[in-house]
Order: sequence, then C-alpha cells, then structure tokens
Amino acid sequence: MNGESVPHPYIEKWRERLERVLRISLLVFVLAAAGFLSAVTTIRIAIRGRIVTMPNLVGQSAPAAQRMLAARGLQLRVADRVYSPLPVNAVVRQSPPPGEEMKVSQDAHVVLSLGQQTVKIPALEGQSMRAARISLLQASLQLGEVTTIFLPGTQPDIVLKQDPPEGTTASSPHVDLLVSSADRQLFYVMPNVVGLEQQDANKTLAAAGLKIAKLNHIGQAGAPKGTIVGQNPPGGERIAADTTVELGISE
Repeated sequence: MNGESVPHPYIEKWRERLERVLRISLLVFVLAAAGFLSAVTTIRIAIRGRIVTMPNLVGQSAPAAQRMLAARGLQLRVADRVYSPLPVNAVVRQSPPPGEEMKVSQDAHVVLSLGQQTVKIPALEGQSMRAARISLLQASLQLGEVTTIFLPGTQPDIVLKQDPPEGTTASSPHVDLLVSSADRQLFYVMPNVVGLEQQDANKTLAAAGLKIAKLNHIGQAGAPKGTIVGQNPPGGERIAADTTVELGISE
C-alpha cells in the first residue's frame, strides 16, 4: 500500500448527497428571489398604471371633456354652471387643475358655461322673500344662498342685502340674499349629499332637519340614474335650520 487513505463508500455517498441538496437549495433560492423581484416589479407597474395626469379641459365641450377623461379612466362631475363668454356647455373651470396626478376612477369636477348673460340683476332689497323669488324667476335667475339674521325692530322675511348687487350683469344664475329673521336661529353645517342615491340623500337631509325645495333633473354622462350630481347650498356651508335645499339629480 502507498499510505493514501481510501474514502469510505458511505462517506463518499453522503458527500454526494449533501452536494446535491446544496445545489437544489441554491437553485430554489435563486428562483424564489427572481419570483419576488418579478412580483415587486409587477406591483410597482400596476400601482403606477393607476396614476394618470389630469388633462386641460377648459374650453372643451362637455362631451369632449367626458371623452378625454374616459380615455384616462376618470369621470366627469358637473359642480356648477355659470355665465361666461364660452359656448354653452363648455368647461369654464376644472378641479383638479391640468397636469395634476390622479388615480384612475377619480372624479374631475368642472364648471360648465351657460353662455353669455345679458340679464341685469333686479332690485331685491326691501322686498319680501316671496316677491324676491318672483323677481328672480321673471329674470330667469335662481335663488342662491339665503342667510338669515336677527335684527331687533326689523320686519321678518325681508331682503336686507343681495349679491350680486342690483343692476349688475350676472356671472352666475344664482343670487344670494341676506334676509331678516323673526327670531334668533340655530345654524348648522350643510351635509354633502353629492354622489348619494336620491333616497339616501333624502334621509341625510331629513336627519339634519332640512327640506328639499327643488329637484333639477340633469343628463350627465357617467352618472348612475338617480344619483345626486349637484346641490345648493354646497356641502360644508353654514346654514340656518329652516334652509331649503335644491338638488341636481342624474336622469
């Protein structure tokens, strides 16, 4: 014999098995790491894919604005309508502004044009609320926010101030009034019911002790039928307990 040791067959077999296990473990680790990195990359792409840039809608017609938003997975919501030099139903203002990043399915709120307005604001100060409403109706204007104030010695239900003032050209169809009150009144915060179904909105307003004075049926693309798409006074406004509410409902 030359003095060299001969590996025992059992030891040699155990060593081969150990090496095989280590190779398999390394392969499993590499595959798992690759799968994890792939999953992270996919999640990042998916998250990023849900972020879009708000387009510039000002000057666009409502249908064109709707198409631009739909192409980005966004929805159009009409927040208000005002008089402007732009054509009827063109976008006057928008929120969020152009270039802002938004998540897919979020709402873009726009103010649409009612076209040019040549009607002058009538004189309402000193009239009763009933007479003021008739004057607004005759001028094709709408009653805006009504704020009441208690002034001792003042006849109740009389218009004390108006905004816009008498004789000016309206930039909005709404005229806000300050009206005298017979008694001191409690004030509340107007609940936001935009986006609710009509039945839910009715319950919310009834719970706040408010009454719906008028329902305006509005054709609005993308809004489910029977959904509230506008309200006056707006949500968060300070209102008197006897304030009546005007709602816009999708038809």
